[in-house]
Amino acid sequence: MTRVRLSSLFLLAGALLAAAIAGAAGLAPGDHEFTLNHGQLRRSYLVHVPPHAGAGKPLPAVVNFHGGGANARIQKEYSRMDETADREGFIAVYPDGSGGIAGRFLTWNAGACCGWAAASRVDDVGFAVALLDDLARRVALDAERIYATGLSNGSMMAYRLAAEAPHRLAGVAGVAGSMTLPRFAPALPVPVMHIHSVDDGRALYDGGLGPAFPFTNTRVFHEPVDDMLAKWIAHNGCPARPQVGNPVRGRPDAADAAHTATRYGYFPCRDGTEVVLWKLTGAGHVWPGGVQDYLPWLLGAGTTVIDANLEMWRFFSRHRRQHR
Repeated sequence: MTRVRLSSLFLLAGALLAAAIAGAAGLAPGDHEFTLNHGQLRRSYLVHVPPHAGAGKPLPAVVNFHGGGANARIQKEYSRMDETADREGFIAVYPDGSGGIAGRFLTWNAGACCGWAAASRVDDVGFAVALLDDLARRVALDAERIYATGLSNGSMMAYRLAAEAPHRLAGVAGVAGSMTLPRFAPALPVPVMHIHSVDDGRALYDGGLGPAFPFTNTRVFHEPVDDMLAKWIAHNGCPARPQVGNPVRGRPDAADAAHTATRYGYFPCRDGTEVVLWKLTGAGHVWPGGVQDYLPWLLGAGTTVIDANLEMWRFFSRHRRQHR
């Protein structure tokens, strides 16, 4: 009987060890949802693992922050980043903000914006760092190639993460949301790409108070995009004058035929970094290349003049994490 019990214990220990090894090997391709406790709040995030993962090779990751009033699932569907992740072989991560009602209407504490998260001084930078640590325990991450992006309030959050935890990121690319930090003093240079339309009616390109959010009197002050970029250009030691590309125009037979996108590149910069601006016309407060005709009464005209996912991945793939 003793031998039988010992044998059972050895079998159980072996099974537990095998399960632990399998768990450490990585997540299966597809979609996953995880939760963690941080700052006395129960936080959550979605993960999309590309189909050709699983060979044990560490993968890069892009953390994609949703806009104010949305959530991780909406950003995942609206931005359509999973398609690029599958094609290029990176992990797409979609965190949930806080506040809201029944998992919707969530916001990020990006500094001077936005909503409940900013008013409650939620430690969203700490949450993002804890998320990366939690994810690294679940899947093989390439720590040299972790990037951040986001839309609107999520763009602001991505910039805050880049400014306050630059040692964790290899680059940042904001869409339709300027940085709102009262104090800007990153410890390292960071490659920066920004995508914004001059016809954005909510996050105003030239800055100032945006319109009230629906059914509220709440308005947000937006820093001018050029002023924000000037901070990163100076910090990264970039030339003051950009290299300007030829405007990209919408397809003649498309709804966005009149839209344009012009690339402004500030490089070379310190430690191989760069700053890039995609300046759009015709588009609204939208994710270029995302789901079209999504809440046009609120966000304005969608656009496919460029694909934000493709352009930011081309940008990200040129950069690795800075060390100092």
